[in-house]
Amino acid sequence: MVLATKERPSTVVALWRSTIGKKVVMAVTGAVMLGYLVVHMAGNLKVFYGSEEFNSYAAWIRTFGAPLLHAEWFLWLARIVLLVSVILHAVSAYQLSRLDMKARPAKYVKRRAKMSYATRTMRYGGVIVLLFVVWHILDLTTLTVNPLGKAHHPYENLVATFSTWYGNVIYIVAMLAVGLHVRHGFWSAAQTLGLGSARRQRVLRTIANTLAVVLTIGFIAVPVSVMTGLVS
Repeated sequence: MVLATKERPSTVVALWRSTIGKKVVMAVTGAVMLGYLVVHMAGNLKVFYGSEEFNSYAAWIRTFGAPLLHAEWFLWLARIVLLVSVILHAVSAYQLSRLDMKARPAKYVKRRAKMSYATRTMRYGGVIVLLFVVWHILDLTTLTVNPLGKAHHPYENLVATFSTWYGNVIYIVAMLAVGLHVRHGFWSAAQTLGLGSARRQRVLRTIANTLAVVLTIGFIAVPVSVMTGLVS
């Protein structure tokens, strides 16, 4: 009689199923998204140089990598990497939350009442950011909900968005959520990757706070400038 044996899962699958594996995935995908945010913010700030400079920058992104890459290939590759990172980050966060609840079901009610401010920020802030991403794509990528919706005129579309009260409210609330998410997420990622030794904690906290403040101010500066007439 031959006994059936279970196949051992591959290293990648085993890592994904483990708690530490999910935390590593969150840390790595978080780093990818953080890099994107820094670059995206720097690009957004070109709006202060006027429509010609901003539109030229947008056109350059579409042709980046030419002639090796065809028009918009780099842009689509970046979008795919970012989308995969967002999905893996969100799935990992959800599964870790479920595992945490199952580990202590009897104490969940009390634990929820004592849930830290940082944890609530990550959980609800993440939902806000995900909803904003959908809005942002519909607004400035597909131009579906943009008040102007004129293809190949990114500067004008951006100004049109921030000329509405709801466009400003949505964007500013989302950027505040992004800042808080970055602040706690950077620190959590550092702990997961083993970078949070006692001697480094102060430095890492300073970096996390600085990144959060710079990104928040950098992104919010654009709608505020449109509202006040500095950019028009």
